[in-house]
Amino acid sequence: MTQADYVVVGAGSAGCAVARRLAEQGVNVVLVEAGRPDDKGLAKMLFQTPGSINVMHSTPQLKKLFDWGYKSVPQSSVLNREIPQFRGRVLGGSSSVNGMIFVRGNRRNFDDWAAEGCTGWDYDSVLPYFKRLEDFEGGASEVRGQGGPIKVTVKRDLTPASHSFLDACKAKAGIALNDDYNGVEQEGIGPIQQSAAKGLRYSSAQGYVHDNPLPNLAVVVNTQVLRVVIEGTRAVGIETVDQKGNRDIIRASREVILSAGVIGSPQLLMLSGIGHAAHLAEHGIKTVADLPVGDNLHDHLFLPMSYRMESALHRPKPIYFLRGLARERRRKDGSTWAGHSSFETTGFVSTSHADGIPNLQLMSLYWVYPMPNQDDSSKRVTPPTSRPGLSVFPTLIYPKSRGTLRLRSSDPLDAPLFDPAYLREPQDTEVLIEGAAMIREIMAGTGDNKGEIGPGPETFTDAGLRRALPNFVHTVYHPVGTCRMGADTRAVVDPQLKVLGVEGLRVADASIMPSVTGGNTNAPSIMIGEKAADLILGKPAKG
Repeated sequence: MTQADYVVVGAGSAGCAVARRLAEQGVNVVLVEAGRPDDKGLAKMLFQTPGSINVMHSTPQLKKLFDWGYKSVPQSSVLNREIPQFRGRVLGGSSSVNGMIFVRGNRRNFDDWAAEGCTGWDYDSVLPYFKRLEDFEGGASEVRGQGGPIKVTVKRDLTPASHSFLDACKAKAGIALNDDYNGVEQEGIGPIQQSAAKGLRYSSAQGYVHDNPLPNLAVVVNTQVLRVVIEGTRAVGIETVDQKGNRDIIRASREVILSAGVIGSPQLLMLSGIGHAAHLAEHGIKTVADLPVGDNLHDHLFLPMSYRMESALHRPKPIYFLRGLARERRRKDGSTWAGHSSFETTGFVSTSHADGIPNLQLMSLYWVYPMPNQDDSSKRVTPPTSRPGLSVFPTLIYPKSRGTLRLRSSDPLDAPLFDPAYLREPQDTEVLIEGAAMIREIMAGTGDNKGEIGPGPETFTDAGLRRALPNFVHTVYHPVGTCRMGADTRAVVDPQLKVLGVEGLRVADASIMPSVTGGNTNAPSIMIGEKAADLILGKPAKG
């Protein structure tokens, strides 16, 4: 049996942050991760070299080593597809395998949280944590931070294809160029900001665990948590199992913090007797706290649209990937394409369904995207051409659809039932249809565009696109909301992130979001970890 002051479950975006900040106060912290280390042998190249994401995502033999392997239940509004939900099973969690696009979200997202009863989560209250977590290459300002653990750089040396895309956004659609969408104003488009610098991915593991390690922060890998140990109504530790099947109890003298993500955290709560009482009874689990765990699940969706353009320069071929990675590993300075995210631009615009803030994100990628979908994770991901091309993703960032996460069984090693209810609400489809029309207007005659590869000419009519859309849409891997924070009957945790009705237990990850932020969710998840540490320690935010 091991004992610590605090036990943090899940070394992902939020977990590494909260564990590090607690340990900085001199207390003993154990951080438990089910996945493997990210800095040993082959893993060092795969998880720390930014461009390796292309190899990781396209090669099943590699992907299964660090992916939880989750799939949705059949999605009734999306041709009954079982859509993979890629989650990083590795130190750093999904921050070690994501596209590294650094987006805080729109300031109104957080003001809306506060308006719904999440006191202390308005934009002005969370801004100090966003500033604290980042080391922005543009320097410190009233809204940007410098010197934090996550290095944030602006993507330079865009391909000519992306330059022509940016020019066309302004000329054809009136979209303003914005050199800092994480600054004062989100609306507009520009080069991405990436959590990478000098050829190194700045995952939460890199920034909070590897850089300047602390002796009182113990990191346990390859160890899965089976349940929270609850005595009476107080969480006192966790039960774990390692790869050899050895079980152990790690006790927490102060608190247990779940940062296992939008799937892992609610699953652990339910396995520990915290959830809908009727659902727990179905699996023979005694109820400790009757709470709406697993409700409010929602996720971002995009429609991949690819255009044949030699000016995109890069070729989506395995040998091209491997040569690029080898050059970057020799140089280790970020001077090659493999030293950066493959995404080049992102922007935020409004459709006719917007409610006062941009509701559509545009992202561009200098590879031709696989079509129509990647549902069969056992097969190598192959794009429709090995020639250069630009992919642009109109992305639904405020879905109306809400789904659920439920236990499949009482076995902790059994993947839960993940139902994000993609496109179940009609407005979600309309936003993507409008986004596709916007991209086609922008791309027509732009640069050296030789034509749309996908979804393709058969979808140029409204009816054709509506038929094809359910087969082409794909998750951006940004699910949130299953341990909703709030002050009403829909809440699982309160604004202090304490699980209602259970002492000594908090949740700190994207599962607590009442509603998803406008953009990629990694930066807000790290912010949640930063703020959680101060809430636990009773410290006020500092700018």
